[in-house]
Amino acid sequence: MTDKAPSDPSRHEDVDPTGLAAGRPAEGLMDVGASEPIERPGLHHWRESTITDPDLNDRGGVFFAAIEMTRMPMILTDPNRDDNPIVFANKAFLDLTGYEEEEILGRNCRFLQGAQTDRNAVSELRDAVQSKSAIALELLNYRRDGTPFWNAVFIGPVYDTDGHLRYFFASQLDVTRRRNTEQNYRQAQKMESIGQLTAGLAHDFNNLLQVVNGNLELVAATQDPERVKRYVAAAQSAAERGAKLTRQLLAFARKTRLEPRPVDLTQLVSEFSELMESAVNRQVEIHLSLRRGLAPVVVDADQLEMALLNVVNNARDAMPDGGLVTVSTLPLRLDDDAADRDLPPGDYIVLQVEDQGQGMSADVLERAAEPFFTTKGVGKGTGLGLAMASGFVRQSGGRLEIDSEAGRGTTIRMMFPVLAPDRFTATDRPEHTPVNAIVDDGSAPHVLVVEDNEEVLAIAREILESAGYVVSTAFSGDEALRFFDASHSDKRVDLLFTDLVMPGGMNGLVLADAITERDPSVSVLMTTGYNEELVINGTRARGTDVLSKPYRRSELLDRVSQALNRRGEGGGRRRRSEFGAVQA
Repeated sequence: MTDKAPSDPSRHEDVDPTGLAAGRPAEGLMDVGASEPIERPGLHHWRESTITDPDLNDRGGVFFAAIEMTRMPMILTDPNRDDNPIVFANKAFLDLTGYEEEEILGRNCRFLQGAQTDRNAVSELRDAVQSKSAIALELLNYRRDGTPFWNAVFIGPVYDTDGHLRYFFASQLDVTRRRNTEQNYRQAQKMESIGQLTAGLAHDFNNLLQVVNGNLELVAATQDPERVKRYVAAAQSAAERGAKLTRQLLAFARKTRLEPRPVDLTQLVSEFSELMESAVNRQVEIHLSLRRGLAPVVVDADQLEMALLNVVNNARDAMPDGGLVTVSTLPLRLDDDAADRDLPPGDYIVLQVEDQGQGMSADVLERAAEPFFTTKGVGKGTGLGLAMASGFVRQSGGRLEIDSEAGRGTTIRMMFPVLAPDRFTATDRPEHTPVNAIVDDGSAPHVLVVEDNEEVLAIAREILESAGYVVSTAFSGDEALRFFDASHSDKRVDLLFTDLVMPGGMNGLVLADAITERDPSVSVLMTTGYNEELVINGTRARGTDVLSKPYRRSELLDRVSQALNRRGEGGGRRRRSEFGAVQA
């Protein structure tokens, strides 16, 4: 923490009773960590001082004895000498670092730094010294024997009566134990969250699997066509709910593949309002307070509508007796307060949902965005709505905030960064025209399907062959590339349909690049149930050729048709730059 007020000896108004020294109280501005060693706000200690006697050789008084007897490590450095070296170190500093006095004097403090020392923190400390400001921060330092320790450092300027800077005072404190305790606590919290997530997943998926397996067993035990249709429909419905659950979990984990475009939030909410009204079933009144002329943001409109609908549904459920839900859009500028919100400074657009419901207690508010956490009754919610919304907003470069008190309602803000004019260029894509599986010369297109899961591969092959395609298969990227090199000249491959994430050295992206380098006219369609490879470099352009699992038969055939239609059309081809660097 750096003192933002400029150093000023004329403001040293806390004068010692002897009149020999004066200072400026810290007033709590130099507190970091757990406020060691006093465990309370530091109000009275000086953050900068003025002295009448700058002589370091006068060491016969009781105050020098106190400095050498304290267990608090202390040093003085001389900024008037080259490289601001240490000119005094007390005995506690020697105990802390393991160095002897002759090894310390005349050296800059940087000799305590090492490979894992945070360079940003070092830069902050250096800037404070250059501006003659007080600073308190925690820094990873190293003892003489190479062992690391977390050092809570406080540094403040010392002036003479003429206002000249004479020294920098620095105190240190080993806070390694506290930092390790905090890290262990965070790990324990993480494991508790994983346990809760696993339990919730097991519960919901076991229910869905029971429906699927039960209905399939009923299909096998009946000859009635109507019953077969009903059982199959029930099994398909349960499978769809399972797919929706995994999409919500991916959104929470910020692994959803986004298709962003510039969006006017006011226009989006206005057009979506009728669906929101239908979703709340007139149980509450929805009021729109939308600011016109707002700058666009870059978001996936479909995902945003889902997130907004989840938040509005939560607001409805918080008001069982009815009430008012206000949906607003407004601009927000973050400057010095951006770091407190873990966002970069700049302009943001806020999508805000405010209700007049029951509100949340402090313990509920703390867990509100955790997956599977819900205060609703059994069967009335999965506990994924806010978790999904929070993950989506974070993945879009923004932040979700919740303000709530028991009995005073809840306000949820989704903040999105404003689109920079030079950061987004739309790519025109050709209109899609459905085609049959038979091309102009009367032959069926040849599709190379690459999938490491044997059962998924069999389903894809069955679907494509039933639609008239010629299908070849491979279980890995390496096998697919060998087949392509051996067969393409005689048995041309028209479309590569590949899983994105596969074991071994060649994933779907690497395979697609290798094949399109050999023949740019080959169409590419990828599929995945886990989109980390696509989101690792940020959001992707709308229309990228990726089919999410699980997919329906009609979805697969439609996307294969689209991919084949784009063959040879430069505007619709995937470019290497759209994916960034590929890691095998």
